[in-house]
Amino acid sequence: MLCGSLVAIVTPMHPDGAIDWTAWERLLARHVDAGTSGVVVGGTTGESATLSDAELLALVERARMKLGGRAALIAGAGSSSTSATVERARRLADAGVDALLVVTPAYNKPTQEGLYRHFEAVAAASTAPLVLYNVPSRTAVDMLPGTVARLAKLPRVVAVKEAVPSMERVRELVAQTPEDFAVLSGDDATAAAAVANGARGVISVTANVVPEAMAQLMTAALRGEREAAQRLDAPLRALHEALFVESNPIPLKWAMCQRGLIEGGLRLPLTALSETFHARVRAALEVAERLPPLTQAKRA
Repeated sequence: MLCGSLVAIVTPMHPDGAIDWTAWERLLARHVDAGTSGVVVGGTTGESATLSDAELLALVERARMKLGGRAALIAGAGSSSTSATVERARRLADAGVDALLVVTPAYNKPTQEGLYRHFEAVAAASTAPLVLYNVPSRTAVDMLPGTVARLAKLPRVVAVKEAVPSMERVRELVAQTPEDFAVLSGDDATAAAAVANGARGVISVTANVVPEAMAQLMTAALRGEREAAQRLDAPLRALHEALFVESNPIPLKWAMCQRGLIEGGLRLPLTALSETFHARVRAALEVAERLPPLTQAKRA
């Protein structure tokens, strides 16, 4: 279930910040058609910090119906409060998700023992499997491989999304966790290399724009076809970087708006992509979109 190209999907919004439900269903259908193996709803890319619990639950319920089991459904359940995360995990698990993505608590900077106890409490309360999420660039706390290894012994902790772009980190995680525990890359730019070092796939930002390309890339990487993976990744490298010229999902939503996929609405305190970066993101899009047709890429 937790392998290949999983998308950290945007939450489409109208210019006033209201959720665009028509676009939401259209995006979900697009990922099913493109071969995306899983959809993460209400993660960082989905602007989790500004979604209400009611909105998150509605997004999950509509996604469950639209996906119909054709792609894994993972919901973002993390917060900086253990008790709030426990309650959210219970509600989302009851909504029928396949797994929960639980980010390390931001701002309060817990110790490694605090991180362990936080996730232990969430795992004990949830009936759904847990994917740990380590993204120190946004949370100001780095969950170390030893802590992940301790958590991997708990019955419902099944994977980690690791957003530290270090192959040494990936190798440590793979070496210290059980064989059936999934290490997933949280960094598109190094995802193919991560798979070559034992990861099972990527939770991708880039897949919002070019889902077929990311699905093909992960398929090649998981098969151990390194030359094919490098060839598929080459046209995407500029896009991987351009989508982070400002805080995610600012560049991503601008790019998707340019391609008519969404209206591009954001919620404050996020603001529209600075005009300074328009040309760079547009150029990266154009390179990524000159990919070979799907059938040719499969034969490569």
